[in-house]
Amino acid sequence: MGVIRVGTASWADRMLLSSGWYPRAVNTPAGRLGYYAERFGLVEVDTSYYAVPAPETTAGWVDATPPGFTFDVKAFSLFTGHPTPVAALPKDLRPAAGPDRIRWRDLPAGAYDELWDRFRAALAPIAAAGRLGAVLLQFPPWLARGAAAERRIVELARRLRPWRVAVELRHGSWFAGDTALRTLALLREHGLSYVCVDMPQGFASSVPPIPVATAGLAVVRFHGHSDAWESGDKQDRFRYAYGERELRHWAQLLVELAGRSAELHVLFNNCCGDQAQRDAARLAGILAERGAPVGAAAGSAGRP
Repeated sequence: MGVIRVGTASWADRMLLSSGWYPRAVNTPAGRLGYYAERFGLVEVDTSYYAVPAPETTAGWVDATPPGFTFDVKAFSLFTGHPTPVAALPKDLRPAAGPDRIRWRDLPAGAYDELWDRFRAALAPIAAAGRLGAVLLQFPPWLARGAAAERRIVELARRLRPWRVAVELRHGSWFAGDTALRTLALLREHGLSYVCVDMPQGFASSVPPIPVATAGLAVVRFHGHSDAWESGDKQDRFRYAYGERELRHWAQLLVELAGRSAELHVLFNNCCGDQAQRDAARLAGILAERGAPVGAAAGSAGRP
């Protein structure tokens, strides 16, 4: 059975910082990350979605965490086809004129390639320390299945090799009927980790949770089941607490999935206050009760 690493989709979310989860004395970025790493062995970096971090910043993350701690890093929004504020780009790569938000096609080839070089340089300190779990390619809900979309996924993954790549698809066309089998086969063919997402169902942007492994690393992300999923307010979208019954049900599925993979990453993204941290801690505890190999960096995973 592969090791199961449990964590959350942020350690510095604004709502988390104001929730009281961190003791008052833990009031610096490095201190908070170190405190988090004493309790969980995995975290997902989401700030990299909004801007490419400097290598000095990512090296600081490594310094603040113990050996064995793992970072999954979300790819910059421009790479995965999301409209991106021009202000999020490095100043020397910003178009001289044009709209406030751009897509990747709006950049000259040279600037686009340079942006990729800087993203890879940002991840290099994490990878060099053996702390890079995977790079998450989270595609927008409007990316429908098709030949061009499939080529796009493979091309982006190629730019990230030899690092592990996880793919989250958020359009129903990838999972309608027998299409799901072809989608999983595509990821398996290219050694890409399918990201199983537990999320609200019944919305236009809903996709089903399919706990399968298409590569050595399996990934499950928990978004919760808020009735306000398609609300523009982040707090409403992710306001959800997983119940004991749900967590125990998922613990069984995760143990089975870990048995079919070399490593399993479990991330809670119901980032409303400290709910993600509380749910992740409880799930880690349930897995430990079952004798599952829950990986931890320092102390115990799920420590309160």
